[in-house]
Amino acid sequence: MYDTLNDPRVKDLYQNKANKFDLYFGEYFMNSHELGLAHKLKVPIILSLPAQPFDFVGSLIGNPRELSYVPTVNVAVEQGKWMSFSQRLQNFCMSWLLRIFMIKQHMGNKKKYELLYGHDSDLPKYEDLTKNISLIFFNSHSLSEGPVRPNLPGIIEIGGIQVKDQPDPLPDNIANFLDNSKHGAILFSLGSNVRSSHLSQKVVTSMFRVLSGLKQNVIWKWDQIENIPGNSSNIMFSKWLPQDDILAHPNIKLFITHAGKGGIIESQYHGKPMLALPVFADQPHNAAVMVNFGFGLSLEMIKFEETLFKDRLNEILENPKYTQSVENFSRLYRDRPLTARETVLYWTEYVLRHHGAKHLQSPIVHMSFIEANNLDIFALFLSVLVIIIMFLLFVIRLLFILFKDSLVNEKEKQK
Repeated sequence: MYDTLNDPRVKDLYQNKANKFDLYFGEYFMNSHELGLAHKLKVPIILSLPAQPFDFVGSLIGNPRELSYVPTVNVAVEQGKWMSFSQRLQNFCMSWLLRIFMIKQHMGNKKKYELLYGHDSDLPKYEDLTKNISLIFFNSHSLSEGPVRPNLPGIIEIGGIQVKDQPDPLPDNIANFLDNSKHGAILFSLGSNVRSSHLSQKVVTSMFRVLSGLKQNVIWKWDQIENIPGNSSNIMFSKWLPQDDILAHPNIKLFITHAGKGGIIESQYHGKPMLALPVFADQPHNAAVMVNFGFGLSLEMIKFEETLFKDRLNEILENPKYTQSVENFSRLYRDRPLTARETVLYWTEYVLRHHGAKHLQSPIVHMSFIEANNLDIFALFLSVLVIIIMFLLFVIRLLFILFKDSLVNEKEKQK
């Protein structure tokens, strides 16, 4: 992104005085230097993050860090329960590790910002870039996903934003395949990052052997159509799939997924149980959360075994508790005053209507570290306490001296 911001065509956006902008709308993930463009354009900022309000992002607009009951990265808590001591310890340590990591990221971002805009005295210091943020959209929905957390007005949750309010018609071949699945169907997709070449031949052969033996039909996303794992009447291979629209089909009984956040959200929205095959990044955590909610089972790809794969598939397909759990969640997830898309439109227009909506901002954004943490008040209390202690010590010492002198005088009188 640094090279993009340095491109003459991007610079022309603010150098050309004829250009007029009302808002900067960008995705945020450890890229604070990019906010300099918004200050160049002299517009308010709306950010988006494809995740929940993690403390290190929510803190940009002053969202409180409640580490005792709000999990951060890689801490999965069962729905309706609270963190155990070990989980709270893990949560606390992870939060502080992320803060240290973010300090390093900010050092790199600050260098980029100064290289891009350091010559412009009209721009704020790097540390003040985030003070122009109006609100942040998060791809989450705490009311259904939990846990309940204290979110500021500038935290807007739009979980499921990628899900269409009404699914599009499926391509004829897929529609016919699903419509004719009298025993139901399974969608199998490992996303766009995990390609067929990343899987060993042994794993692929095992997957095909299990899936081809099912009575359900299977739609399998496979990027090498010229080299499919095998032929079976119940399996359709496709290089590209309209995942959201397929999951909306009533005959889909199971989603085999790599546990990417987007896919899990779509499956939850449509009330489909899952078998997760996580590979890397946030996938193991997403899978653990999904399992804790009772929406399915997980089998790490690195531990893949044909027997385990078959057993867990059959468990989900034959035990209705997984479908019931995710369907109950789906009803709660959809129960909102506005859809996710309507929410984005409303709040974006709200910021525009109110010229940045500064009233949404927490005062803490504009306070120094000392003020925000009441360190000056603690310093005052400590000073007063020290003065009181010193005064008491002085009084005690004075009394001791007076008492000592009186004893000496009394002894002299007795002589």
